[in-house]
Amino acid sequence: MSAGRPGILGPMATPETPLSRSAFLDSRESFHAFVRDWEAGELPKAAWTHAAHVAMGACYAVRHGPSAVDELRRGIKRHNAAVGTLDTATSGYHETLTCFWTGVVSRLVKGCSDPWLAARQAVEAVGEARDLHRLYYSFDVVRDPRARASFVPPDRQGPY
Repeated sequence: MSAGRPGILGPMATPETPLSRSAFLDSRESFHAFVRDWEAGELPKAAWTHAAHVAMGACYAVRHGPSAVDELRRGIKRHNAAVGTLDTATSGYHETLTCFWTGVVSRLVKGCSDPWLAARQAVEAVGEARDLHRLYYSFDVVRDPRARASFVPPDRQGPY
């Protein structure tokens, strides 16, 4: 999507539209600092919210295209290690959710060439939609150890 064109869920976020719940998206500078901190393993654990996941997914979809999921997987595991989150069979990194959300966010920002604007668009659309996966899975994908360890494709059709 290009800046200013309506998105699936309404008008696209623009630089003039602050996203108050996600201050790291309020300016290019704050977004670049957020990305830098996350990539360096210096983002505080409490700042790694659902909206932050979505923003990094959008940024990496623009930067890395089809390899975004590989880069996100490495980045999430690096972040978890940096903040002391253990990746186990019941907590930490979740392969299915990472693949699922990377697909959703990549479709939302398709055609966008600016990582910051893509992140703003994605967070505006699904930054509060933590439970979107429930529309796509007939089982509790979050708690399923098989889904945590390896990708399980959705068994339902959803809006994206």
